[in-house]
Amino acid sequence: MTTEATPSVFVRLDLPDTELTRSAYAYAERLTPAFVLFHSVRSYVFARAHARNQGLGAGTDYDDELLFVSCVLHDIGLSEEGNGEQRFEVDGADTAAAFLREQGVDEARIAIAWNAIALHTSDGIAERMGTVEALAQAGIGTDILGLHKENLPAGLADEVHALLPRLDLAYALSDAILTQATAKPHKASPITFPGELLRRHLPYGAYPSWYDLLASAGWGDKPVGLTARRRAETPQQVGTLFMEYLEAGDVEGLVSLYEPNAHFVPAPGAHLVGTDAVREAMRQMVDSGARLTLELRDIRQVDDLALVSNHATLTGAGPEPVISTTTEILRRQPDGGWAHVVDDPFFS
Repeated sequence: MTTEATPSVFVRLDLPDTELTRSAYAYAERLTPAFVLFHSVRSYVFARAHARNQGLGAGTDYDDELLFVSCVLHDIGLSEEGNGEQRFEVDGADTAAAFLREQGVDEARIAIAWNAIALHTSDGIAERMGTVEALAQAGIGTDILGLHKENLPAGLADEVHALLPRLDLAYALSDAILTQATAKPHKASPITFPGELLRRHLPYGAYPSWYDLLASAGWGDKPVGLTARRRAETPQQVGTLFMEYLEAGDVEGLVSLYEPNAHFVPAPGAHLVGTDAVREAMRQMVDSGARLTLELRDIRQVDDLALVSNHATLTGAGPEPVISTTTEILRRQPDGGWAHVVDDPFFS
């Protein structure tokens, strides 16, 4: 159905060429900047490639026209017309549904497109809704995060990027989401993808984490299990917990005070990295009967990072006490507690 009015991209990428797909493309082209439009079309091309890789046939196993429309309109919620009062994915789904009704699309197909658009950032849900929803999310994920790009046919990504350049898509799209969320924070509730973006661009502590929400719920729930063990509420409490866990012989408690890729220096010249190495060092320390006394020397805290220095006295690990001045870098964790990024008692 190619006509003179059909954009060349339809021909060069062999896009489904129908009155509805051309209308949807024109609608997205009118409302969204090039980086969004190009991303949306690339998402369809990658979704179609994933379908073929899975042995799925257009028109038999899935509605190809609807897949294209869902992909090309999936970020319409980031447009001025689509910028309502909900998170951008839902605003986009509502905007797309209204457009499709104007085009005379039946409600059953509109419901599929709505799901595909509203759920395109919802891992584990979109893929269970239906084939169009699953393929749309797969194609979008490939174009944003490179998910499963190794399954694309050789040369396809280069071909589509030559025709539809990325224009720094991932960061430009993040800025578009942030622009909306900054003006309307209710569009980015704390435990959503937009909320996570917004939290990272607001002053420290201005936007609550999941554990902040739990603490303010008013039911009096207290941390248990792993969450209880990892809650050093301040940088200073990390040292206090370290001494308590060491005295109790709690190796896993000691390990919980370190990030998974933390650096630890148990002795001059011994530089350990990662949970397994830290765990072995802590086990040896516990087995030796060591005890540690930490006296806070100084602290500098900036947002969720802290530089801490303690006067440390280690006894029991050898014939003589080991006295040092520690250099520790701590970071506030997603659960609100603090843990080591770097722990070097001998840096100074």
